[in-house]
Amino acid sequence: MRIILKVGITAVALWVATVLIAGIDVEGDTAGRRALTLLGVAVIFGLVNVLIKPIVKTLGCAFYVLTLGLIGLVVNALLLLLTGYIANEFDLAFNVDGFWPAFAGAIVVGVVGWVLNLVLGDDD
Repeated sequence: MRIILKVGITAVALWVATVLIAGIDVEGDTAGRRALTLLGVAVIFGLVNVLIKPIVKTLGCAFYVLTLGLIGLVVNALLLLLTGYIANEFDLAFNVDGFWPAFAGAIVVGVVGWVLNLVLGDDD
């Protein structure tokens, strides 16, 4: 149940990013198709964060310390770009048009996900 909640929260956060950020788009002919696409992208985004982010954080530990954690914003943007690329490889209609939309989108996804976790009481 907890995994389903996390995927749902991530899907909503990605949807908010598509609404607020020009350059992050989800396409589909119906709302249901777009919702399913966002759920698929949320699963991909979760897998990317679980598999790749710890490796990047470990290898780039010095950069996290030197930049007081601000490099994390760049890492999150690059992970969102990677998610968009993987989604396109799986023929999911989710597009991230470059680094700056990914940068802004990563901030939106992070903030919205944090707020939803607070509201819904997801215990980590």
